Amino acid sequence: MRGGKCFESAQTALDGLIEDGMTIAVGGFGLCGIPESLIVALRDTGKKDLTVASNNAGVDGFGLGLLLESRQIRKMLSSYVGENKEFERQYLSGELELEFCPQGTLAERLRAGGAGIAAFFTKTGYGTKIAEGKEVREFDGEHYVMERGLPVDVALVKAQVADKAGNLRFNKTARNFNPLAAMAGRICVAEVEEIVETGAIDPDDVHLPGIFVHRIVHHPTPEKRIEKRTLREGN
Repeated sequence: MRGGKCFESAQTALDGLIEDGMTIAVGGFGLCGIPESLIVALRDTGKKDLTVASNNAGVDGFGLGLLLESRQIRKMLSSYVGENKEFERQYLSGELELEFCPQGTLAERLRAGGAGIAAFFTKTGYGTKIAEGKEVREFDGEHYVMERGLPVDVALVKAQVADKAGNLRFNKTARNFNPLAAMAGRICVAEVEEIVETGAIDPDDVHLPGIFVHRIVHHPTPEKRIEKRTLREGN
């Protein structure tokens, strides 16, 4: 541990945080903006029966796919699961519980969890399996489904730059679910490519205030794997 919020490694950043049965939010969209080293460190804790809220579950052998292979995830709250064959196998065999959550609803559930909002109503999912077992109300002639806010025990996120106070700046679309996941976490650990002195990030460039971030780990050379590489044919 370096002192303050900065930790020497992803492993030390997770020391004492992870327990069996926890609910964990993980930032990212596909493989964009995922906390690569923190996911590996989470796997290495060996903790099991985890509920993980994330847009998707990575791919086979990378990202959250690593935790599926090690059988550490009991339940996924996800919007999309189409790129992971192991996810499909575990779900269809009854080894993995799945709660499908539309992307916008998942984003709002995380935001609400961080803002202390217990529940909200949305049109999304009304009349589908998403709404089964949930309260439905009518407002101004339209039907809305009640969704619960989603506070989590620990959030693992990825940012491009952090200052030593934990203020974060994300890189373009890699911002995706990361700020919302961070807000929802009782404890938030951020993996960043660069750490600068407090005050070096212009206040207008701070995407997530440091009050939401408890621990920081420097990972300057992430793999940043591409899910599907599409190249234009040469002339």
